[in-house]
Amino acid sequence: MYSVENLTVSFGGFTLLDEIGFVVDKKDRIALVGKNGAGKSTLLKIFAGLQEPTKGRVSMHKDVTIGYLPQQMQFSTNRTVREEASMAFAQVLEMEADLEKLNLELIHREDYESESYHKLIDRIAFLNERLAIEGAMNIDADVEKTLFGLGFLRTDFERPTNEFSGGWRMRIELAKILLQKPDILLLDEPTNHLDIESIQWLENFLSTQANAVILVSHDRAFIDNVSQRTIEISLGKVYDYRVNYSKYVALRKERREQQLRAYENQRKQIEDTEDFIERFRYKATKSVQVQSRIKQLGKLERIEVDEEDNSALHLKFPPSPRSGAFPIIMENVGKSYNEHLIFENATLTINRGDKVAFVGKNGEGKSTLVKCIMGQIPYEGSLQLGHNVKIAYFAQNQADLMDEKLSVFETIDYVAVGDIRTKIRDILGAFMFGGEASDKKVSVLSGGERTRLAMIKLLLEPVNLLILDEPTNHLDMRSKDVLKEALKEFDGTAIIVSHDREFLDGLVSKVYEFGNKKVKEHLGGIYEFLARKKIESLNELNTAPIPKLNPAPSPEFARSSSALGVNKGEVWEVRKEQQRQIKRLEKAIADYEKKIEKLETEIKAMEEILVTPEGASNVDLLWKHAEAEKKLSAAMEAWTEASLESENYKKMRTFASS
Repeated sequence: MYSVENLTVSFGGFTLLDEIGFVVDKKDRIALVGKNGAGKSTLLKIFAGLQEPTKGRVSMHKDVTIGYLPQQMQFSTNRTVREEASMAFAQVLEMEADLEKLNLELIHREDYESESYHKLIDRIAFLNERLAIEGAMNIDADVEKTLFGLGFLRTDFERPTNEFSGGWRMRIELAKILLQKPDILLLDEPTNHLDIESIQWLENFLSTQANAVILVSHDRAFIDNVSQRTIEISLGKVYDYRVNYSKYVALRKERREQQLRAYENQRKQIEDTEDFIERFRYKATKSVQVQSRIKQLGKLERIEVDEEDNSALHLKFPPSPRSGAFPIIMENVGKSYNEHLIFENATLTINRGDKVAFVGKNGEGKSTLVKCIMGQIPYEGSLQLGHNVKIAYFAQNQADLMDEKLSVFETIDYVAVGDIRTKIRDILGAFMFGGEASDKKVSVLSGGERTRLAMIKLLLEPVNLLILDEPTNHLDMRSKDVLKEALKEFDGTAIIVSHDREFLDGLVSKVYEFGNKKVKEHLGGIYEFLARKKIESLNELNTAPIPKLNPAPSPEFARSSSALGVNKGEVWEVRKEQQRQIKRLEKAIADYEKKIEKLETEIKAMEEILVTPEGASNVDLLWKHAEAEKKLSAAMEAWTEASLESENYKKMRTFASS
């Protein structure tokens, strides 16, 4: 459907992309991965027609529609949220306006036999047909559904967009792009401004409703759940795998190991052949064999090993001074802005050495509570910092607060004090700013490079309480892994505000959920918290069909059918319906179990082939394996939901019988 042909991008004597090529099919969901600065965003801009390559081209049909969400954009509109999102249907709205105008004209026309009258009728019929195809009747519903999915409340719909922060306005732009349903979606870090629930909604939308998708994201869980193909950009080349990111990492490693083995075997073969030629070059009796070996070497196609980008970030937090046993204790803390309540009665204790996560929808108070802890804003209630607590704070917009006129070296030299100033070059080298990179101006740095530079500033002074607000935004996979390991080894306390599930997994042991004006504590890791939330929400949904009963003065009275205001016939009907639902669900559970067993058998058989050298290069088999994995995941999820729903109906039946 779309093809990249011999595409090269060069500037300043440096080649960013070197004659790369690949094809994008109609329903491809591609994760574009690579280190910061590898050329991912540049390639998206070329696809979107915003940048020209040095050589080569992107070929696609002229009627192909493209939706492009960059990392940063300018906003200048006073429309409401609903109006701005509805601009996705500008063409449809224009047709509706034309139709209304034509219908008004039709009312006043009486020249029923004229040619112009018949043309008017034809035009009205054409517009009606087009509007029916475009689904004009569903515009409002589609707009609301998308805005809800991206975290907006109904009360937000009529608010002017200029009242919202840049992150929320980016969501509005994303909603417009999704509503347009373009032939190809180009998304550059779409999860940077989304909370966990909105990310999960976007995952489902992209997986089930989008056409072709090319996305750049450093959220491993997000790209794993959305993509079925991974294209890596490394040292100007592309490596294309028709599997999701996690499987790609394993296959990439396996491919390189196979290349190394083949390279070593060939190198030994070449050495043996060259030894034979050298030994018998001047022996007449061996001249035929020597000439034959020389020809063999000339025809031999040399095996090349993929180059590997080994530049890596080295991050280690300095030893932290010992703080008191409880760095933070708060009781009944609340915060309001005039009449608008953010949260109330927040009571929590964070122990020395804890690594905790603040999660929840944007606007529920995570960053606000951080500012309370920092003493930057007033609040209600009691909030105490423990003995000898020294805080380092990484704000969500930390990377944007640096002076763009300064160089990388000047930025650090400006804040460094004492002996540390003699080691600035070494520190910059450890953060991949070695050599000439330290002289680059902040204004030309990528988002990931700015984040790394902000991290260096964070490490210049030993602290025992780290507060990191969205620290992984713009960081590539390797840098995120390095930061995660450094935080695990950090001997102080850490509060991490993040929507990145993969980053938080295995790092935090406690989750504080912000929502409904409350702060709720959950013990355990991030995936335990998410599993628990999903079960809770399912319980709420599944118990909704229970007949609403009148308030009762006592449990015994409540159990009496006469007191409940329903007769025995009605109770029997409820029990009958519950039993019918239980049977339906038990059949569904049995069907899902058979399907799961069948898929597991198929996947195991494919994996036995894939571990062989021949199987690892079988693209069709890799594709089938990825599809089977996705089907297995869906079947497991459906089995879980059916099992939970069945349990709830059984509980309802028990209650009705008592």
